[in-house]
Amino acid sequence: MDDIDRQLIALLRDDARMSVVALAQKLRVARATVQNRIARLEADGTIVGYTVRLRPDAEGYRIRAMMSIEVDGPNGDEVRRALRGHPNVITLHSTNGRWDLLAELRADTLEAFDRVLTAIRSIPGISNSETSILLSTYKL
Repeated sequence: MDDIDRQLIALLRDDARMSVVALAQKLRVARATVQNRIARLEADGTIVGYTVRLRPDAEGYRIRAMMSIEVDGPNGDEVRRALRGHPNVITLHSTNGRWDLLAELRADTLEAFDRVLTAIRSIPGISNSETSILLSTYKL
């Protein structure tokens, strides 16, 4: 991967719907160069897909939070499997430091959020957690 590939990926991260012509103009390369690079990045698995970003209030979820999770001993695989299958866990990340995992949670109401927290905290292998409700979003 060279600088043009990195710049192309940065542009696609910002707006994956940008036309090949617009990408070529911004990168100052030929349209065919952009098409070939995108095709290669997709074929080699560097680009694995495209998605849609929504305003946080555009979805039905009113409550959003980040949960830091400590996993007990060798239970990491089972805990990750349970969290990946939970419908209110939107993203799941491994981390370094005090916490083992960081999960983004969403729920419609505070009551539903309470049930989500109770369910996640009862997963075997989770020894501790700390949750912070997200109040405002300044950058997506």
